[in-house]
Amino acid sequence: MAGEVLVDALPYYDQGYDEPGVREAAMALVDEETRRYRPTKNYLDYLGTPNYDAFETEIMKNEFERLHARLPMDMMSMKRYELPTPPAGKMTDITAWMECVDNSQAQLEHQATRILNLEIMSEYGANAWKTYNAVLAKMVEDAQKQLSDLRKKIQEINWQRKNEQSQAGSKLKELETQWVGLVSKNYEIERACVEIEKDITLKEKITKKK
Repeated sequence: MAGEVLVDALPYYDQGYDEPGVREAAMALVDEETRRYRPTKNYLDYLGTPNYDAFETEIMKNEFERLHARLPMDMMSMKRYELPTPPAGKMTDITAWMECVDNSQAQLEHQATRILNLEIMSEYGANAWKTYNAVLAKMVEDAQKQLSDLRKKIQEINWQRKNEQSQAGSKLKELETQWVGLVSKNYEIERACVEIEKDITLKEKITKKK
């Protein structure tokens, strides 16, 4: 079949891998093939020049530029939490004071929301974390079970491979023994034929002399 790979090694059955010179011979073959197939050009040239900036946002670009220039990071602005009064020139301006009052109310509402969030966290946060930890523990248990099943499948495959290779090795040994026996018989038959040919030739010479 096209694309079929013939595996001519039985690592669970073959012997002699640890004999002197075997590893060196194998590494010599690898080095020889590496020299013959050494790439002469960049095998990724056909992909074109990669664009490493394709996924960078403006914020990321600005941050990279800051790091490249070794500039310090800007401090977090606390201006939104300040409650300034109107400028000196607008101390009698009702609109300016209304803006300050609106800002104060927004800040007050923000702090009230933070207090509410803290109260909710204090009441429900522990149970939420317990539920989250239980989910994580279940995920870990499932992952460990999958890992155990996978290791079991790997072990079963290895045992199957070992059994198949042992059977194949025994069959090869049997066939090799048969081959040796047939070769020996062929040699004996060939030798017998040679002896018979000599006898026939000798008899023919004796007959001619008579």
